[in-house]
Order: sequence, then structure tokens, then C-alpha cells
Amino acid sequence: MTRSAPLAVEATGLAKSFGSTRAVAGIDLAVPAGTIYGVLGPNGAGKTTTIRMLATLIPPDAGSARVLGHDIATDADAVRGLVSLTGQLASVDEELTGRENLVLLGRLLGHGRAAARDRADELLTAFGIAEAAAKLVKHYSGGMRRRLDIAASLVVTPQLMFLDEPTTGLDPRSRNQVWEIARALVAEGTTILLCTQYLEEADQLADGIVVIDRGQVIAEGTPGQLKASVGSGSLRVRLLAPDQRAEAARVLERAVGAVVLDPDPASLSAACADPGRAALGVAELARAGVGLADFSLDQPSLDEVFLSLTGHAADASSRTLEEQPS
Repeated sequence: MTRSAPLAVEATGLAKSFGSTRAVAGIDLAVPAGTIYGVLGPNGAGKTTTIRMLATLIPPDAGSARVLGHDIATDADAVRGLVSLTGQLASVDEELTGRENLVLLGRLLGHGRAAARDRADELLTAFGIAEAAAKLVKHYSGGMRRRLDIAASLVVTPQLMFLDEPTTGLDPRSRNQVWEIARALVAEGTTILLCTQYLEEADQLADGIVVIDRGQVIAEGTPGQLKASVGSGSLRVRLLAPDQRAEAARVLERAVGAVVLDPDPASLSAACADPGRAALGVAELARAGVGLADFSLDQPSLDEVFLSLTGHAADASSRTLEEQPS
């Protein structure tokens, strides 16, 4: 991520309260154009409130922001014409078919009848739901509804797309399909601001990540930079014979460094950021006659980053009133 790249979103000191609840407490953002930028945090962190301010749905109490060069307070109409928002809950009409939903939106957004039908069919095919186009949405699976919801956001292709918890409640297959859609959109030039509490999702998709907790930014960087911030990786080995663990620990401590004995009696690990040193450790084990079932050089996970930064897991927080589904 480079700061010299054009910015799709610039925000300074954004703040919002709901009664006595401080949902956002002065957030700064700089989102490079043409990237997937992750906003990571637990429920109640202020992610949805931030998105709603940037999308001009609610005004900030303090601070300022420009979206695609337009001020969210003084040029809100221009912002709305360039962005789309897919929220936590599907916004499509369950009593209409998939095709009827997309045609209706096309007509509302200015397409003629023929153009709206053509665009609907194009999106239904692209998102893999053409066979269900004539079914009422209330009969769709969760994954199909989410794909239709994202398709609805693309009836007019946005320059910037806000994805707020896009895969909440989806099975792994449907989640992967949403990830593929996001990558394809960015490849075509769309910028995505992705709010998620799923650490794996941010790791898989995001070019850059800002971590928010209790309405404030607590860390920012690429996934690799954030992982590096909590320390080195580790060489993890699993032995063929658990009774060799004491010998393996002695060898690894000499070759690599401090050793941790895992709960699994056949497994142990040593802190190690250098692949060359890890290779030396494995070679020394072989030289000492210690048989290995497998070994790996593991890097810190985003789960460990979040726990290190906040002192709690990424899902261990209650929602603010504003971020509850309505």
C-alpha cells in the first residue's frame, strides 16, 4: 500500500454518538483507489457507523471526509451517485423474483425497460443465479440472497463499494463465492471498503487493513505488517515418536531458540522468523535421529494480532444500538 496512490476515501476525525453511546470517536482513514481496504473490528467497534457516515446516510458529529473527491457533508448527492452500499442484511424484496428485483432497480436508476432487463440478465448470469431468476427471493438460500444483494448494488457499476459484513451467516462455499466477486470487481477498477469481523476474510482479501476497537483506530497496515507487529513466527514440528520430544526440544533450543511444548505430546514449536534458521533446525533434528511426521513455519495470525492489540478476541464485544440489525 502506498500513500502516494490516489485516495478513494479520506477521513479525518470522524465522530458520532447516539445519546450517551460514543459509537465513533475520531477516526482517520486513507483508502487508496483500486484496492480492497479492510476495516476490521468486533461487533460494536464502530465499523457500520463509519460506513454510514461515509455513504452519507447519517451526518458526522465531528470531523470531515471526502469520498472520490467529494465532501460527504457539502456534496452528498455526488457521493451517492458514485458509490453503492451492501449492508449486513439483504435489501432485496423477498416477494419479487430475482429478475424482478434487478429490473425494478434498473428502472429506478434510469434504465429503459429493455436496458433494465438486459442488465438484470447479465448480472444474474455473472453471479451464478440465472437458473433461479424466476423464483421468489424468499425461496433463495442465504448464499443466493447475498449474491443477489451484491448484484443489486452493481446495476450501475460503482466506483466505490461499501461492503458491510458481506459474508455474515454464509457457509464456506458461499463465502468463497462472495470473495471471488469482490476480487473481480477490484480487477475491473472498483474500490472496496470492506467491514468485517472475520479475520480470515480480511487476510484473504484486503490490500490494507485498519483495526478499529471501541470507536477508534488502534492499528493500520498491510496484513503482513500487522502480523509482524506482534512478533516472529514459529517453527512447529510433529514427531513420529512422542517419546523423542525431550531430545527434539534440546536440539531445537540449540539450533533455533526457545522451545514451547504444545499440549499434543508429539508436537513442539520454537520462535523463529528466519526460514533459513528453521531449515537448520529441521536438519539438526534429522542429524540427531529425531523422526518428523511433519513441520511448518507458521506466521502470526490476524487473530493473534487482534488479541495482542485489544486484549480480547475479535468477536468478544457487544454491539452498539446503532450497529444492531434493524
